[in-house]
Amino acid sequence: MAPAKPAEELPVWDPVVRAGHWALVCAVALAWLTRKGWGAWHEWIGYAALALVALRIAWGFLGSRYARFEQFVRPPGATLSYARRVLRREEPRFVGHNPLGGWMTLLLLASVALASASGWLYVTDAFWGEEWLEDLHEFLATAVLGLAALHVCGVVFTSLRHRENLVASMLHGRKRAPSEDDVS
Repeated sequence: MAPAKPAEELPVWDPVVRAGHWALVCAVALAWLTRKGWGAWHEWIGYAALALVALRIAWGFLGSRYARFEQFVRPPGATLSYARRVLRREEPRFVGHNPLGGWMTLLLLASVALASASGWLYVTDAFWGEEWLEDLHEFLATAVLGLAALHVCGVVFTSLRHRENLVASMLHGRKRAPSEDDVS
């Protein structure tokens, strides 16, 4: 019996998406590690995170097919329909982001941007020492961590459900080519 032919792969995540993703992961982790007593280091890491979000937003309009928001941000109704199909274990595989993953991407980008912006505002003369802003910054930073944890759970769930290593694909950029039941 001849060995099975390996599944055909196609490039999905371009270098800007992959490098930006992992750089943002590092920035968020370093911001969390430097949150107490690191002063300027923490601030500059926050600025870097904000710059990475700005790059990703620009790339969401200018980038390759699967990087574009128009490709993966689906209307709320379609996303709810997809979520119901997930609960029934009938959801299709998506070559790019699935509808829930698309909205998670937007939530993560927005929460990182807001956490970074609130941190920047906190060190300006106009808002220096404002307790409400410090509380907001801490809340947003916690929200980023919570969303990141949900994102990781979604990646693990989807990887297992569709028998596809999504972490590896975010490293090398390739995914299994779509079958007739997949959404490309």
